[in-house]
Amino acid sequence: MEETRPLLVERRPDIVEPAAGEYSSSSTTTTTAVLLLATFVTFTGSFDSGCASGYSSAAESGIREDLGLTTAQYSVFASIFTFGAMLGATVSGKIADLIGRRKSIWLCDIFYVMGWLAILFAKGVWWLDFGRLTMGFGVGIHTYVASVYVAEITPKKIRGGFTAANMLVLCFGVSLMFFMGNVLTWRTMAIIGLVPCFVQSVGMFFIPESPRWLAKIGREKELENTLRRLRGKNADIFSEMAEIKDYTETFEQLSKTSILNLFERRYAHPLTIGVGIMLLQQFGGSNGILYYASSIFEAAGCSASVGTTAMAIIQIPFTALNVILVDKSGRRPLLMVSAAGTCLGNILVGLGFLFQGFQYSSELCAILVLSGILIYMASYSAGMNATPYTLMSEIFPVNIRGSAGSLVIFTNWFTAWIVSYSFNFLFDWSPPGVFFIFAAICGSTILFVAKLVPETKGRSLEEIQASMTHLLQ
Repeated sequence: MEETRPLLVERRPDIVEPAAGEYSSSSTTTTTAVLLLATFVTFTGSFDSGCASGYSSAAESGIREDLGLTTAQYSVFASIFTFGAMLGATVSGKIADLIGRRKSIWLCDIFYVMGWLAILFAKGVWWLDFGRLTMGFGVGIHTYVASVYVAEITPKKIRGGFTAANMLVLCFGVSLMFFMGNVLTWRTMAIIGLVPCFVQSVGMFFIPESPRWLAKIGREKELENTLRRLRGKNADIFSEMAEIKDYTETFEQLSKTSILNLFERRYAHPLTIGVGIMLLQQFGGSNGILYYASSIFEAAGCSASVGTTAMAIIQIPFTALNVILVDKSGRRPLLMVSAAGTCLGNILVGLGFLFQGFQYSSELCAILVLSGILIYMASYSAGMNATPYTLMSEIFPVNIRGSAGSLVIFTNWFTAWIVSYSFNFLFDWSPPGVFFIFAAICGSTILFVAKLVPETKGRSLEEIQASMTHLLQ
């Protein structure tokens, strides 16, 4: 068994390169109007995902009052979104590989619209649950496809910032719903949730397909035209096109991959990173804190409205900081600093509740819990929120990208459900204990990143995946 040739850019006889000086711009750094439009259209769906995620919290009092839902009924309505996302995640990669990235995003719009309309016209709990489940299914697909599509169309020098911006836009959607919940009815908010769907549906007519997917299915003429649109008419696209084709052809020579083939030794490194970073992200407490922030603040003697508003506000600038830093500092330092900050935040919250149990000053408990939660949210938003999705879109080779992406996104949503479901039980068992557990997991994230996660800043997708995958004949 000898190792195949490395996947490096080679001069291909079937690609005629231009004469010297004919093209002057580098395709690795060009930002064109088409690239910006494609990113904007894709992220309108991410914005709607944020609206869907924040809707249940913002609309709770209005829906329960108007439709007379019990606590148990509303809990099902809120949590069934995560179950729908798990279902969407299981098929997201296969759908994206089968019909392409653009059509997959279009498909998400159908589920978004169905979900918002079901909620808008709901007269009882069944239509509410159907709408929430349907929206979750669309979000599960979009979570994977949006990150992969943007990564596949963006030049390597700016790829990290573009993919990280996905989570920034999602945070805007969550925050918008939090703020609108104070002034608008729940049906009006559902109407507002429909707007991004229609914007994205129209915009999809004007953006190109992913060049990597076109290479995968052998549409070489469209590949060249698409790269020309994305990089500009004067850009030198031939080296990038040769690298994409060479890489794709090499991996396509391997056997077609099912979900079971993912566990072959050659894919162990990227799969461990993808699944591991998602497990650590969720078991570090993110959804437990986000979903139950109000009850955490109330238990600590803080104002729930002040605390949750501060959380909503602090997410935006620190997620924006992630967009700026991910291509400057790199993925590894950002993840490690972010994990350290979330570890510190959890420790402060745990200490606050520990001191409360020892009958220390109630003001001290409230200050420690509030400051710990805000430190956690700032640190999480600056790194652990978005960067795992950036890595997921970069590390998997084309022949397993669909199956691996589905597994990683399913892992993320499944562990999110575990944490969100079990948090109240753990909190009742020991308020300081649950946060010290979260802190230990956040601390282990630093070691995981230091030992296993490679730096992908400034490298092409083909270079990253070739260096991580052991190709055996």
